[in-house]
Amino acid sequence: MRVKLVVAALVIVPLALSSLTACDATPAPAGARSTVPVIVPGGPGEAARTIGPEEAATAVPTPTANAADVKYVQDMIVHHRQALDMSTLAPARAASERLRALAARIKDSQGPEIRLMASWLREQGQRLPGHHVTHTAMPGMATPEEMEALAAASGQEFDRLFLRLMIAHHQGAITMSEEVLTHGSHLRIEELANEISATQAGEIHRMLRMRTAP
Repeated sequence: MRVKLVVAALVIVPLALSSLTACDATPAPAGARSTVPVIVPGGPGEAARTIGPEEAATAVPTPTANAADVKYVQDMIVHHRQALDMSTLAPARAASERLRALAARIKDSQGPEIRLMASWLREQGQRLPGHHVTHTAMPGMATPEEMEALAAASGQEFDRLFLRLMIAHHQGAITMSEEVLTHGSHLRIEELANEISATQAGEIHRMLRMRTAP
């Protein structure tokens, strides 16, 4: 997963010189390259490492999208649409008030995300996925048979099935987000993937507590 880069100069610059530079900056000569090293924080339990400026230039996200970014956004729109289909069933079928509130929260967050992703695809000149597209091979997607079973259920049976399917659905979205954070290049998509991962991880914890609640 891509991590945020922290730039740290390994020399001490006097405060007065720093202020002067800020006020009267001299353009760098053409072709000049930064020699400031970049500290990349390690993952949990891992030490930070230092990389050179040339490697850092390719490690940071850019305003340019690649194929991984486009595929992620197209697939995530389809993924979110199924979550909305599942959540729309909850008000009339769920037994638990907590579950109905969770379903409303999912709709309130993922609906705007779909619109944001659709807008981004248009900006990139890329196609939007059709409304009848199904990708059951996508991580966490419920099968048509599972969706039919959910639509036919009610009460505690609906709650049980909804939680099982939605937990798997959220886990799939996190897997997709981790992949684009590794292979994507666009800054806005990195921010979106991080937000989706954090939001859905929190909702997974809520759903797991609801499954074990008496």
